[in-house]
Amino acid sequence: MDRHTHAPRTRRRTQLAVRSVLAVCVAVAACLAALPAREAAGGPVLDRDFPDPDVIQVAGTYHAYATNGNGRNIQHATSRDLTTWSPAAADALPVLGGWAATEPRGKVWAPDVFDNGSGFTMHYTARDAASGTQCIGVALSRSPDGPFTPVGERPLICPADEGGAIDAAGFTEGGRRYVLWKNDGNCCSRDTWLHLQETSWDGTRLTGEAVRLITRDRDWEGDLVEAPTLVRRGGRYVLFYSADAYDGERYKTGYAVADRLTGPYTKAADPLMTTDSFSRAVVGPGGQDVVTGPDGRDRIVFHGWSGPGRVLYAADLGFAHGRPVVRGSKARHQAENARVHRAIVRAAPSAQGDRAVGYIDHPDSFVEFDVFAASAGHHTLSVHFGNGSLDHTGAPAASSHLLSVNGSAAGAVHYPHTGWDTWRTARAPLTLREGWNTVRLGKGEWYAELDSVDVA
Repeated sequence: MDRHTHAPRTRRRTQLAVRSVLAVCVAVAACLAALPAREAAGGPVLDRDFPDPDVIQVAGTYHAYATNGNGRNIQHATSRDLTTWSPAAADALPVLGGWAATEPRGKVWAPDVFDNGSGFTMHYTARDAASGTQCIGVALSRSPDGPFTPVGERPLICPADEGGAIDAAGFTEGGRRYVLWKNDGNCCSRDTWLHLQETSWDGTRLTGEAVRLITRDRDWEGDLVEAPTLVRRGGRYVLFYSADAYDGERYKTGYAVADRLTGPYTKAADPLMTTDSFSRAVVGPGGQDVVTGPDGRDRIVFHGWSGPGRVLYAADLGFAHGRPVVRGSKARHQAENARVHRAIVRAAPSAQGDRAVGYIDHPDSFVEFDVFAASAGHHTLSVHFGNGSLDHTGAPAASSHLLSVNGSAAGAVHYPHTGWDTWRTARAPLTLREGWNTVRLGKGEWYAELDSVDVA
């Protein structure tokens, strides 16, 4: 039967009921759109300018370090739970290395701190007076509270002919320590690369050659990749990075995976965290770090733009077959790639991926998605649908799909009339368990087609 001329095969609705459902759908969408941004994202955990966060845990206390601000070269804050933070009054790096220019101010960036066994090492970015480029230096302290004292007469990493070096991040494996860094090529019309380089255990000396890992090669990355963070999960290396312009909503976080430390690294097709993936509840998410929470589960900490500047956020982080999933950031699932029963995958040039699932017309028709949740609890399902249903009088009709989660009925998702091949979004609450879940959309009232679903 042609999808544009479906005849009613379920209980007929009155025109009043149709109008009522339409009104409810519009009202729900309006309410969701009107949610305050901080409420929708859980809000920043530190509502002050605190960019490029790096977090370590020492004796039950989390120490966070950030780019210059609030009158400090390196900012420092502490927490017991990654949620409530106390900014320190003191500058964690009150004096820069002798190689670093002190003017203009505001050039001390992106610290990385680690326990070196006899104290703590900080890698930091500052302006090299000799070359005029940003470069990476080293400072040491007996305590994570600082103050950190610079060591070395010259920067640790400073490839001036490649634009300098910024954004150090540590990684250890098999008793060996490495530093990841970015050559700051975008400062001077050069390519940017993320590098991996072995260091001494205290991070004060380079002991190996730099290995290039990834460069900018996706349209959504803009002119650069930067801010590397490397972890190993599920036997694979996961390289997080930030991309595009840091100073606004275009900034975003991506990732690449590899089976070997030095690569090759394969990038995900789409970014992991964007302004849109957070439904604008976080603007320009980037500068990320990964840390283990008090419950032993992973968290991702990052900054996003707000009134005070780039404020600090934290979110639950999980790994689905070695690929990261962030609580609150929408993950997209294409309908044509789901399990389709008694329905048809059809060409749909106006849909994402140029395909959609239609003819979900029978009582046992369904489209079933495997959905991974970083943590259990309430989530939001956003369904991209098209509804061209007409009622028995030929008037536009609202429709629905029945929703089930892990085999249990979970209500329905209601769709206003859009016309066929006109795709809109309907939202519904979703309760998920941690890890893998099965989300099914089946035949409800009248007819609708599916393009994709997002889960946040």
